[in-house]
Amino acid sequence: MKSKIVTFFLFIIMVILIGGFLFVGYAIYNDMFSGDVIKKLHTDENIVPIDVGTETTIVRKKTIGETISEIFTSDNEDIKDYSQDASVGKFFYEQLNATQKSIYNGLQESKDKMMNGTYKIEYGNKYYDILEQENGSKQLGDDYQTAIEAFTHDNADLFYIDVSKMYLNMETRKKAFKTTYNVYIAPEDGKTYFSDGFNSEQQVMIAKQKIEQERDYIKTNLTGNTYKDIKIIHDYLVDNLEYDEGYRSKGTYTLYGALVEHRCVCEGYTRAFKYLADSAGIKCVLMQGTATNTQGKTEKHAWNAVQLKGNWYLIDTTWDDPIIVGRGIILSSTHYKYYLKGTRTFDKDHRLERRFTDGGKEFTFPKISESDY
Repeated sequence: MKSKIVTFFLFIIMVILIGGFLFVGYAIYNDMFSGDVIKKLHTDENIVPIDVGTETTIVRKKTIGETISEIFTSDNEDIKDYSQDASVGKFFYEQLNATQKSIYNGLQESKDKMMNGTYKIEYGNKYYDILEQENGSKQLGDDYQTAIEAFTHDNADLFYIDVSKMYLNMETRKKAFKTTYNVYIAPEDGKTYFSDGFNSEQQVMIAKQKIEQERDYIKTNLTGNTYKDIKIIHDYLVDNLEYDEGYRSKGTYTLYGALVEHRCVCEGYTRAFKYLADSAGIKCVLMQGTATNTQGKTEKHAWNAVQLKGNWYLIDTTWDDPIIVGRGIILSSTHYKYYLKGTRTFDKDHRLERRFTDGGKEFTFPKISESDY
């Protein structure tokens, strides 16, 4: 009788052991061969020229597309921690939440490395708590969108990057009892996120050198007096830039178009003004919205706000450099029509938009003086 009982228990133990081996084997098989799911959230900024007569700029529309594909990846253990504030004094950065600041910091610290057009910015499993939530991938995608908007408007010198070619990737790795995520920003496989006209890191480095040479030349004329230096920067842009009516110039929307090609549209004017103001230690913010020109047409437009003696004033270098339609001359006073103005003057034909993209974050802007300087 005892032998039968012992035999029965041995049988039960054997069944349990075999079942356990089968379960572990299945888990290992599932981990190795089922693959991971990669979700790509793409910030797609559609560039749409608007025919506005004397001024044209771009319209940005937020489009986040999500695709799923099966891949297999290894664990990524060597991930840089971007928790530190890498952008002290950045106006739009200060308005971000912790997740958005973390994404922004990764971009900020990688600016120089991104000049190769393919550098991958890795965050690893940092956003695990977000991605484990319902609709977590959408939430992280929205945070990425906001971080990108703040990053591009704080950094006027991103002439070599087209953020519409940058993807936020979210890889999901499932092991037997554990899920991890690998989050990173990169271009589409086999492509770059260079802006149009740039194809190599060497081209970007040469362009950067030319921009810095122009900046250093302008800085030799600065005085250290904030008012005088604002005027010097303003006058340099008005006197040396030409509005690119045909969008023919390389980098017409960027700092490169302004300081190297000397032909650009309003975004180039405003980015050049901020870049030079930043280098001179002058507080300056990019502004954008709509404006109504002398022909009565309302158009997308961009301008700047600067701080002077504790107050903020508005400057529109593009419209201080007007295009002559037909015969006529430009009076010297015309070059200062939109120089250091308050809202009572500026709001007559300019309207600020607090969102950079449809459905994007509503940012705050400096409180502008009502009266002109």
